[in-house]
Amino acid sequence: MILTTEQQAILNGEKGETMAKVMKTLVMYGDAFGAEKLVPITSKYNHLVTSFGLKVMSPVYDLMQQLLDAGVSSGQKFSVDPRPIDKNVPANFLQNLIFNKFMYSKQDFYEGQLEKLGLIDDKAFTCTCYMDEVGNKPAKGEVLSWAESSAVVYANSVLGARCNRNSGIIDIMGSIVGYVPYFGLLTDEGRKATWVVKVNTTKKPEAQLLGSAIGMKVMEDVPYVVGLDKWIGTELTDSACAYLKDFGAATASNGAVGLYHIANLTPEAVELGESLIAEGAKEYVIDDAELERVQKGYPVIWKNPDAKPKLCFVGCPHLSLEQLKDWTVKIEASLKANGKKKVTIPTVFTASPAVLEAFNGTEYAPRLKATGVITSYICPLMYMNNPLCKKMPVITSSNKLRTYTSARYYTDGEILNTITGGKN
Repeated sequence: MILTTEQQAILNGEKGETMAKVMKTLVMYGDAFGAEKLVPITSKYNHLVTSFGLKVMSPVYDLMQQLLDAGVSSGQKFSVDPRPIDKNVPANFLQNLIFNKFMYSKQDFYEGQLEKLGLIDDKAFTCTCYMDEVGNKPAKGEVLSWAESSAVVYANSVLGARCNRNSGIIDIMGSIVGYVPYFGLLTDEGRKATWVVKVNTTKKPEAQLLGSAIGMKVMEDVPYVVGLDKWIGTELTDSACAYLKDFGAATASNGAVGLYHIANLTPEAVELGESLIAEGAKEYVIDDAELERVQKGYPVIWKNPDAKPKLCFVGCPHLSLEQLKDWTVKIEASLKANGKKKVTIPTVFTASPAVLEAFNGTEYAPRLKATGVITSYICPLMYMNNPLCKKMPVITSSNKLRTYTSARYYTDGEILNTITGGKN
């Protein structure tokens, strides 16, 4: 790797031993992927993936403390993934005991380290840091050092920023020195599509289901999606962005997609069109039958596959303000149609603290509360990592949560019917 004079000086220790180690880590990371150079990070904020104070993460706390003791802080303020626990989310005595005494016993300590290192504020805990209410929204072409797969794929695809799928800790290393290795999705060549996906459905495809199908097919490659604009439009409206948020999270978790292009909609597809498609690109056609095949292929790992759901999570990744409003209206209408006043199983909607604050200032918040739905800022995945929660029959409309936990996938429509006493 060719380093600039400044970068070489940091590597040689001119800014101290700790900064030299950070630079060496990034150089080794870049060498592993064939990067020829380091390039400056240009975004205002960073985003970290490690937010949860698991007792077993002592190497992370030790590393963070070494940075703090050396007087090193992030070159950027940063947001971080959601907190793992919230007393308002249903949990029994034993579950809470495991959460607080065994699993996340270092949460307060770790949050203190994050604050000293450069956390934006105590509301910056979310996987959807790019929401307007949160404020960590990079511009097109900006170079990032983010982790969190759903945030990276959104930033690359919907915003047109440039970021590789970094691991936890690598994200903060880049932010500390202000550089990241130049390879993969930072390069023009690496952003070309090696798959053309044709959406030939007879109705608007479920975002999480379509993303899942594409992710499992293309894996880490870049897809160019044709025909989706028919269903979600050619403008990046709140509705379209919410759809792409959920779609992208599924491509990133059911595969390893870090960037997708939607014909006539996402920034680079609008600007460059089919010139984004690499020579020899493969083709994947998705119709109604293909989506049905994919959904039927999901394993049900509940101890009793016929068990009645005992908990529902919606909001992985975190919901937008518009989604919270839309869900409120739909739940009210469905409860009325089914002769019910409150949801029939405990239901938790998750969103960022800043989005929830904005939502609580609207007329929709008391209406949603009246239906019995609980709102929370947690990461549902971290909740489901509790061994006792794994045994519960939990349903979700998140393909990410379904992939990483024992939760069972239902479409949004199936979720709505189930929690309001209807029939699927």
